[in-house]
Amino acid sequence: MSPIGIFDSGYGGLSVFRSIVDRLPAYDYIYLGDNARAPYGSRSFETIYEYTLECVQWLFAQGCPLVILACNTASAKALRSIQQRDLPKIAPGNRVLGVIRPTTEIIGRYTKNKKVGILGTTGTVTSGSYPIEIRHFFPGIKVYQQACPLWVPFVEEQAWQNDDIDPFIERDLKALFQQEAEIDTVLLACTHYPLLANRIRKFLPDGVTLVSQGGLVSQSLAGYLERHPEISRRVTTDQQRRFFTTDAPEDFEEHASYFFGEAVKAEKAVL
Repeated sequence: MSPIGIFDSGYGGLSVFRSIVDRLPAYDYIYLGDNARAPYGSRSFETIYEYTLECVQWLFAQGCPLVILACNTASAKALRSIQQRDLPKIAPGNRVLGVIRPTTEIIGRYTKNKKVGILGTTGTVTSGSYPIEIRHFFPGIKVYQQACPLWVPFVEEQAWQNDDIDPFIERDLKALFQQEAEIDTVLLACTHYPLLANRIRKFLPDGVTLVSQGGLVSQSLAGYLERHPEISRRVTTDQQRRFFTTDAPEDFEEHASYFFGEAVKAEKAVL
């Protein structure tokens, strides 16, 4: 196998992986969740970079010529350093892509009044990656961010069906719209958050568009592979999918089906 590698600090990247498989089913894939060290959102830049690079190198060792960081925090805090500093030394023919650029180059199509809200982890928000990237593609858009540090634990603990979390979701959304009441588009800048989408919508003002990343990232990947046949030719197409976790495979299997939409069989990854 020479699969496409999909990496996330935990389970959330499985929602992006699902969209990728639905759009590009022929390719082989390996998913790696660094569940033993999740969540990444509140960790330092250096720690996230070190963990992400270690996982990318592991995927390269499994034969992946292309790795997708299906994690906003890793994309915000580690991707640029890996692309510019590490790839030329460790694997100059391989590629590592993230989820922020595919999202920011399209988000301008959703907003009518050029006021966009970003909901993300503390790490993603403090990095400033989304305002910087959106400004690059759409200079006229104003971006407002809100960190939601409890939302990933809610999802990891499968609490999205529990009404007790509603006050926390309402509080964070109120904080976002207190910055700008006329925001008309809200981006879920964390791959865990789509599982909370129905609860989030309950507290959004009428007419606000809620955008998830999976479809945007899969569309961008399809275009990338078309533009880069030197990479797509190196990926095998036997429709094989393997799932690895740095934590207990049994725990991973129990949670993964909620994100991926079907039962999975996981293996232990030793980094």
